[in-house]
Amino acid sequence: MSTKPPCIVIVGAGPAGIRAAQTLVAAGLRPTVIDENARWGGQIYRQPAAGAGFSRTKAELYGFEASKADAVHKAMAELVPKIDYRPDTLAWSCEAGRLDTLREGREASVRWSQLIIASGATDRIVPLPGWTLPGVYTLGGAQVALKAQGCAIGQRTVLAGTGPLLYLVAYQYAKAGAQVAAVLDTSPFARQAAAAPKLLNQPGTFAKGVYYVAWLKAHGVRIERGVSLAAIEGDHAVQALRWRPDDGIEQTLACDAVALGYGLRPETQLADLAGCRFAFDALNRCWLPERDAAGRSSVEGVYLAGDGAGIAGADAAELAGRRAALAVLEDLGIAAPPHDVHSAYPGHAPDAATIEKRLARIARFREGIEQAFAPPAHCAASWPDELTVCRCEEVNAGTLRSCIRSGLASEVNRLKALTRIGMGRCQGRMCGEAAMALLSEETGKPLHEVGRLRSQAPIKPIPISPMLFEDGVQVIEEEAHDE
Repeated sequence: MSTKPPCIVIVGAGPAGIRAAQTLVAAGLRPTVIDENARWGGQIYRQPAAGAGFSRTKAELYGFEASKADAVHKAMAELVPKIDYRPDTLAWSCEAGRLDTLREGREASVRWSQLIIASGATDRIVPLPGWTLPGVYTLGGAQVALKAQGCAIGQRTVLAGTGPLLYLVAYQYAKAGAQVAAVLDTSPFARQAAAAPKLLNQPGTFAKGVYYVAWLKAHGVRIERGVSLAAIEGDHAVQALRWRPDDGIEQTLACDAVALGYGLRPETQLADLAGCRFAFDALNRCWLPERDAAGRSSVEGVYLAGDGAGIAGADAAELAGRRAALAVLEDLGIAAPPHDVHSAYPGHAPDAATIEKRLARIARFREGIEQAFAPPAHCAASWPDELTVCRCEEVNAGTLRSCIRSGLASEVNRLKALTRIGMGRCQGRMCGEAAMALLSEETGKPLHEVGRLRSQAPIKPIPISPMLFEDGVQVIEEEAHDE
């Protein structure tokens, strides 16, 4: 029997990845942790860059979540000497037993026998006229600017779209002293109120959301619900946002920046390249990699944790990260580290059964969130032909419609092949769901029947130089000399 130690790799150093690493280290293992960011914490607990030139306390950066952020940060700081930690490292491709990574312009392959993918999430975007103007950011991008760079995205900012992040970022901006011109929520209040019973499955989290709204109103921030966003205007940059309230009378709101987002979508590209089987998830309105309650995917040795496998939030990510690590230990026949059923944190952590019960309770809360803050339905029908849908490849709605109506494309990957939508820098992160929505609208097919946009390596842009100007160019030169 082989005594070779397992090569366990974790992608992502957010709450899920950190708790997974902590569980494995407690069991006597030394995993490799690969993170695209320079400092650990993920998006939700993102830290300012070292030597950022500004100082803000954790209470100022994370509000009610300051103690949780501090616990996650400290946990990782203690882990660093005990793991192979690789920050500033992009995992850009994955295949059986191997990850391709890039750090400081140099490419390296990382072998794995067990892989935990904790890749997190990105903003869900619904395009509208003017969304490509300078001064338009995603809600997550606006939050990064505040946390990592210590600045606001504008002097007079409108936050628009829907979802809990809309109110959280508005609160963080206003609390930091930035001018928030308005919060424009496309979800009506009646829908949010109807979801309250499910939201009360997490009363503490629900109370925080209520507090954010109340605080914003008490400090004079305008909040409008049930709105329709018409267009972002400006000659060379954002100057105003046009929108319609419930009464249908269009209004124009002056601003120099817009933060836009409709909730979050999981980052599933690595799971796709790893060969994981996907299924359409009606709650998240997207395709997700299949996994069992422990985080095991359909591919042996590949485990999924956190928002990259389905949006559930930071608390769930911590639990899911530990559960995935416990699954790794189970599959390797290694005893799990001690647990304490009264705590949510590894070191004094819940066992597998307790974790699954807690995750089930959070899942009921997430049902309420999706009910309360659903993105606008059937909006693709109103997109003008000149609206840019894919900003990387400059593909507009008219081009997509023409291709669909010609009968050449009734499936999203065929549409991609014919128009190049989703082939650009973002690899479909910004435009993929919009393309599927338009295809669904034009063909009359439900969203799950228009196909799933398949991932391609590299999942994010990489320079050609690491592959051309190291060993490869030496071989070419030697062969040419021999000839």
